[in-house]
Amino acid sequence: MKRRVWFALLFLLSSCAPHDQRTAVVIQRFFGACEADYGQQTDLAKADGECGIMTTMINRFEAENPDVRVSQNIVFWPGYDQLTAALSSNNPPDLVTMHGSVIADYQARGLLDPLDAGLAAQGIQPSDFTAAARRAVTLGGWTWGLPIDSWTTLWHVNLGLFRKAGLVRDGHPIMPHSPAELLAQARQFKARTGKPYFVQISANEYASFARNFYTLILQQGSQPFASPTRANFNTPQAAAALQVFRDIFTADLTTKNEDYSAAIAGFMAGEGGVVLVGTWMVSDFDAAAAKPGSALSGGYAVVPFPQLFARNVSWADGHNWVMPANPARTAKQRNAAYRFLRFFAAHDYDWSRTGHLPAMRSVIQTPQWQSLPHRAELASLAVTGTPLPKGLRRQFPIETIVGQEAAAAISGAKPISQALADMDRRVNAILNNL
Repeated sequence: MKRRVWFALLFLLSSCAPHDQRTAVVIQRFFGACEADYGQQTDLAKADGECGIMTTMINRFEAENPDVRVSQNIVFWPGYDQLTAALSSNNPPDLVTMHGSVIADYQARGLLDPLDAGLAAQGIQPSDFTAAARRAVTLGGWTWGLPIDSWTTLWHVNLGLFRKAGLVRDGHPIMPHSPAELLAQARQFKARTGKPYFVQISANEYASFARNFYTLILQQGSQPFASPTRANFNTPQAAAALQVFRDIFTADLTTKNEDYSAAIAGFMAGEGGVVLVGTWMVSDFDAAAAKPGSALSGGYAVVPFPQLFARNVSWADGHNWVMPANPARTAKQRNAAYRFLRFFAAHDYDWSRTGHLPAMRSVIQTPQWQSLPHRAELASLAVTGTPLPKGLRRQFPIETIVGQEAAAAISGAKPISQALADMDRRVNAILNNL
């Protein structure tokens, strides 16, 4: 009898508890977790870094949209294993952060919803995006994501060392305009500073090898993936691209065997003139340059990858919000998800403070954005940033293979011709088994 009364009381209490009437939007994202610092923050002006700004933006959205509850699944980078597991269990999130280079893998299997109609209902058109951002999300004439940003490899320059090397003019670093000029400037830099021209990420990571290689091929007007189902690396352009960094390596004009952390720390300690790393490091290096006595206090500059061949382009990727297909998603959930996307588009400037390039043309044209440190120098990337063909699938594993073979050629472990042949064979083995 007592037990029945106890259970009845529990049922009565639970039925009286307030029920969350908000529409739930489930997102999966990377960029880290920082709830201890930003869990309650809604002031975007006080947020910094990818994690801080992302967390604050989501908090701000909830504060301005009290009828919506955002449930976050924060994943280790890049999070695609977790997404695949969620899709396999028929429990996909409503929105997911996804690289533009990965969209084709999911779109080809019918796992994403096109966003054109939903974005249009929120007043967002593809023409609002920068050229680079639009290329990242457009496939088959449809828009498969809301671009958050564009990013690429930049040349981050120690101006103090460049000045010592005689490679500064009117306060700006003198950049090479051909492979021969690069080699000559790198030799001059080492002769006058005693340090290598490049600080490079060359151990335990192959992405940087692949991205530099892609840029130099694209600058020659060549395309290793003229067909999204067939690669061709056995070209004079591909050989010339590898030869650029092979010559630098052979002449000891670069650091060697440094992983990501060592290369970043080495550049900040003044161990070389240029570090090749992405947009996300602009703010960190600029902050280091502002500290008296630091190795960068003599000046820090950042420029797009110099044009060494005929075309002024840089390989680029970007972060985007995509919507996994889910027939069970309600109209309210879908509407709330599109409101979330509208909020992110409206706050593109706030996200661009991470160092990544804005995705919206209206932001990149503003004095507010161009007045941020070094942004005016990078604005051209909104046009020149070029992804690989959007229909190309399996770009992440392909990048690893390309990077491995490029590294072998640059270090001399393989002849360039052999590395390109092996690259061709291994990449096409993937594309032949899609």
